[in-house]
Amino acid sequence: MRKFFLASACIAILTGPAFPGRAAPPPGGIEADMPAHFHPVEDGFDFTRRDVMIPMRDGAKLHTVILIPKGAHGAPLLLTRTPYDAAHMASLTPSSDLATSLYGYDNMPDIVTDGGYIRVLQDIRGKYGSEGQYVMNRPMRGPENGTAVDESTDTWDTIDWLVHHVPESNGKVGIIGVSYDGFTALTALFHPHPALKVSVPMNPMVDGWMGDDWFHNGAFREEMLPYIFNQSGTPKNTAKWWTSIYDSYSFFLDGVSAGAVGRARGMDQIGFFRQILAHPAYDSWWQAQALDRLLPKEGLSVPTLLVHSLWDQEDNYGAVALYYAMSAVPAARANLWLAVGPWNHGGEIREASTLGPVKLHSDTGLFFRRHILAPFLAHYLKDATVPLPARVTAFRTGEDEWGTTAALPPRDCDASCTSLHLQPGGGLGPSAPPPGAGEARYVSDPDHPVPYVPRPVVPKGQPGSEWRWWLATDQRNAAARPDVLSFVSPVLTRPFTVTGQPVMHLTAATSGTDGDFVVKLIDVYPDQVADQPEMGGYQLMISADILRGRYRNSMEHPEPIPANLPQLYRLRLPLANHTFLPGHRIMVQIQSSWFPLYDRNPQTYVDSIFLAPKDAYKPETIAVDIAGSWLEVHQP
Repeated sequence: MRKFFLASACIAILTGPAFPGRAAPPPGGIEADMPAHFHPVEDGFDFTRRDVMIPMRDGAKLHTVILIPKGAHGAPLLLTRTPYDAAHMASLTPSSDLATSLYGYDNMPDIVTDGGYIRVLQDIRGKYGSEGQYVMNRPMRGPENGTAVDESTDTWDTIDWLVHHVPESNGKVGIIGVSYDGFTALTALFHPHPALKVSVPMNPMVDGWMGDDWFHNGAFREEMLPYIFNQSGTPKNTAKWWTSIYDSYSFFLDGVSAGAVGRARGMDQIGFFRQILAHPAYDSWWQAQALDRLLPKEGLSVPTLLVHSLWDQEDNYGAVALYYAMSAVPAARANLWLAVGPWNHGGEIREASTLGPVKLHSDTGLFFRRHILAPFLAHYLKDATVPLPARVTAFRTGEDEWGTTAALPPRDCDASCTSLHLQPGGGLGPSAPPPGAGEARYVSDPDHPVPYVPRPVVPKGQPGSEWRWWLATDQRNAAARPDVLSFVSPVLTRPFTVTGQPVMHLTAATSGTDGDFVVKLIDVYPDQVADQPEMGGYQLMISADILRGRYRNSMEHPEPIPANLPQLYRLRLPLANHTFLPGHRIMVQIQSSWFPLYDRNPQTYVDSIFLAPKDAYKPETIAVDIAGSWLEVHQP
């Protein structure tokens, strides 16, 4: 009798409404596995998670994830606003441990958890869980944005909500982020909320035409087409770029032009792609969005630490350009700091003891986070007695040492500059050759462009891709080509240090009416390196960039190049901070394509290279005037 009673009780418990959220099965039906509302048991977690929809001033609600350490009281808020899926970034590794959950892109758990911060991650409008319409790098309110909202207003409304609805906080907010998230960290500085106490834009997108993601000095970064497709096609990146060719070199060569490739993928449906096609030059549309033009007019009332990577393969323009622009505003200098490291894009957030194949002999990422970032955040968000870092902290490769200074060298050359002159026979040295020293010639053929990494060029994100470290790849493959000129110094007998931005003064003629010029400053290693034999003879790029010839006189107003008439091309290269050691040599390489990172120049002038027909692409002869070409470098 007792067994029968217990069995009946068990049946009643299992079939009754004792489990909240369980829906009764329909008559004759089957019970659903999934409850109406599932509530995970998270008693063992060392943090609590809140998913909220924060209302903006125009009524749109933005999805926000708030991660609060257990027992937090009076903790600062560390905010990142992202188009890269806040929910995913909050649980990169599903774990009950906050540091483990955050380990990965843009989070730096040693900063967040060791610092006791409340971590806040938010989808910007139109992406993933947030309402509203997405616009790539949404322009600030003004000529290109006549609405009442931009990223600065969304940040203001978000911060205002947080300080009133997160009782565990101390009411102080810092904003931080890499790349696009660095862009949103910058936009927060326009009319900032009073609770915003610090901003850390890391490798930020600042000016997409001059030298960040989309163009460099007029040359379009063709390998960014998949990013635009994935990011702007759908709110949750559900539409994925595809290709039927493993080698991106062949894929883009077969596609002829960047415009044709994009249109073949249906990108005419994407507003940002249409804007790129409509604005190939640096016109008012780009200028009105460039943050290094806008922020100096706003001023800088929030302490800001700009972070720059010397080998940033995506955004190696923005942080340095903004630093120089803000340094020119006396009232802004009191709130301006800069950290410069030997990293690729975002490399400072992870272990960083190597630079591609180059050993740095210390974890430079850890040094940055521990000795620069952590005290900077702590000073403004927790304890003002924590000492601040130096105004500029920069790692010098070659010597592999950190150094501090009050400011970067002047952007333009001064008495600290040295000139490295091209020499007849492929030499490079401090003395100018006599007039009439001759020419160095090569044929640039658009059907056989110079690859930016050895083929096959594996697309970003695929196994075997060299994208992350392509700026540190060995340049010997390029040097071996007949369409690449190399000018090399004698073996150095003493250290030669360069800092600041090198400037190339290149005098050259082309048989065509348009053309590109790529200039690279390279450290040539000794033929043998005892402790790392594979580095024998390695050619490491220190600084390099491209200039589209039609913009030699004006970035806004392109013009054809007079055929066979020498022209002066002035190209400012990215920031360098490097010592060429004794036993090494200094090299300058010159070429006219860097494919498929940058789209091919037809080398015959057309109104829009994006739409150039196949028959416009022609081989042309380039003649570099030896006596009229030199590289200016700053020396400390």
